[in-house]
Amino acid sequence: MDSFVRPQSTIKRPTQVSGKGYWSGTCVDVEFRPASENQGITFVRSDLPSQPRIKAAVLNRVKGPRRTTLVENGRSVEMVEHILAALKGLQIDNCEIWVNQPEMPGCDGSSVVFADALLQADRVEQRALNPYMIIDSVIRVGDEDCWIQCEPTNGSGLDLTYQLEYWQPSIGEQTYSLKITPSNFLDELASARTFVLESEANLMREQGLGQHVGYDEILVFGAEGPIQNKLRFSDECARHKMLDVVGDLALTGVDIHGKFTAFKSGHRLNAMMARALIERLEITTHSYSDYENRWFNKSA
Repeated sequence: MDSFVRPQSTIKRPTQVSGKGYWSGTCVDVEFRPASENQGITFVRSDLPSQPRIKAAVLNRVKGPRRTTLVENGRSVEMVEHILAALKGLQIDNCEIWVNQPEMPGCDGSSVVFADALLQADRVEQRALNPYMIIDSVIRVGDEDCWIQCEPTNGSGLDLTYQLEYWQPSIGEQTYSLKITPSNFLDELASARTFVLESEANLMREQGLGQHVGYDEILVFGAEGPIQNKLRFSDECARHKMLDVVGDLALTGVDIHGKFTAFKSGHRLNAMMARALIERLEITTHSYSDYENRWFNKSA
């Protein structure tokens, strides 16, 4: 049991990130606040009179283009995947996220701004133990063109592989694998940025979307590579897609122990996998006293 169990955690003090939403261009303030044990991740819309709460749960996810949107009791928050990835990557399990707009800030298109803010708030362990699920069989969603699959793995932890194929030669084929730990997340994944093709960016601007977003705020790929920007990693696109997988799987609300392989998967398929995991696998919980007793007996 020991390798699968860890204490829950929250942050010691509030911390804030501000920026503009990619889609709306609206300025938004995000304040991360400590939360009690077993509360999980909850968004709070401070701009609305009743300050409605929206749980970060896969059952609250709704369909939407190019981003993850959550809705509960008719109130929504959108583009939450990079925030959720930062929390999950740093193993922060209980947190209230107070926001004054429905869309989260795009920042530089990665999770690094959120991760840095959370590090400044200091992670603190709590007495309750975090629930988890162990992948004990192969589960696959999608089709031949794009899919995501999980299977058992030796030991504990979340092992991810992302396989990317783009017809645009400046992106091409990329494969990236990583075992998700807080240090690996910070060093290898958190700073991987959102990317679009130049043709996609032009189309969105024609539709009135992303008018304020510059080439320094998102990776826009032309025929020769990023326009007026430089890659942080040679395989940054595959890494960012993996970052999205981490954020979307966080909607299960538990630690996941298994091996995942994603082929051209996006938010829709990631969410389908998260829902399949919740529906098919057992979630295991342990009391702290049970953990203490087993650890003590093992060590004696």
